[in-house]
Parts: sequence; C-alpha cells; structure tokens
Amino acid sequence: MSTEVKGESHLGSPIKESNTQVVFLKHRLNAFMDLLDAIDPEEADLADIDRMIAIVEEMDAKCREFKNRDE
Repeated sequence: MSTEVKGESHLGSPIKESNTQVVFLKHRLNAFMDLLDAIDPEEADLADIDRMIAIVEEMDAKCREFKNRDE
C-alpha cells in the first residue's frame, strides 16, 4: 500500500516541520483505517495481517524518528 502524502518528498528527504510531521502521520493513519475497513475479517489471511502489522511498525518508527529530530 503506497500512499503519497503532501509534504513528503519523493526522494526520501526528512520531514522536519512539526505541522508536516502531524499531517504525514494523519494521512498514514487514515490510510490504515481505510485498509481496516476494506478487509473482511472472515476472509483476511496471514498476509493481510502481516501487512497491517508492518504499517503500524512503520508509523511507530516514523514517530520515533520525528521525536528524535525534535530533541
């Protein structure tokens, strides 16, 4: 699942402004919620669950990255 977020560089340059960091995280969280809504619990397989875990881990890593930049 690839979502383009306004303010996120295609070259992977760091997001330094707090406002942009919050917008980035909100977009990722909304994309995750959309994914959850789209998945049928009766038909979800291990790959779907692994992908959801990976997304949560990516968001956690991004939060830690943003926190470390602010220190």
